[in-house]
Amino acid sequence: MIKTNTMSRALFSYLSPVLLAVILLPAACIEKKEVPLPILGAREVNGTDTVYHTIADFKFVDQDSATITNSTFDNKIYIADFFFTSCRTICPIMKTQMLRAYDSLQDDSNVLFLSHTIDPEYDTVGLLHDYAERLGVKSDKWHFVTGAKDDIYKIAQTSYFATAMEAKEEPDGFIHSGAFLLIDKQRRIRGKYDGTKEEDVNRLLIDIRRLEKENAK
Repeated sequence: MIKTNTMSRALFSYLSPVLLAVILLPAACIEKKEVPLPILGAREVNGTDTVYHTIADFKFVDQDSATITNSTFDNKIYIADFFFTSCRTICPIMKTQMLRAYDSLQDDSNVLFLSHTIDPEYDTVGLLHDYAERLGVKSDKWHFVTGAKDDIYKIAQTSYFATAMEAKEEPDGFIHSGAFLLIDKQRRIRGKYDGTKEEDVNRLLIDIRRLEKENAK
């Protein structure tokens, strides 16, 4: 009886790692599925197709006097925001955070940056050019654009769902959100982040990698 028990224990001791491996193998082989980023904005169901909100057509001029349209961002992910160079409130914080994102992504050819001035009367092409130069950024990577004031305000509010308007009661005469918007290759909004908060911009950088993985599938 003692001999039988000893043999059983020895056999179990031998088989235990094998059994454990068999049990754990299926779990190890199952790849953890990452949930896709949401698609923000209204959507319409047309039969079996879903039509999502997209950024409307636009045409602006950047710091190099180049015409910037949706086609500038064809097959690109981009980050958009709204600012003005004379802003003394949230813009300096936003600039610091966007520069941090730029430094992290400057070698990533899939990602571009688009900053719209909401004070086009003051922020001329020449001034935007000087501003970009002071930041030390490449103009083919980060476009600072100006245009007709009404066009900028309209696209901010109806396409990007961002606040941008004149407000005489404000210290600098304007009010705008500090949002950074993540736009995918189909012109859809995939994320909205507070550009004044480091932790939100960290989340943006993580979400860009998630979106790139989604595009690679």
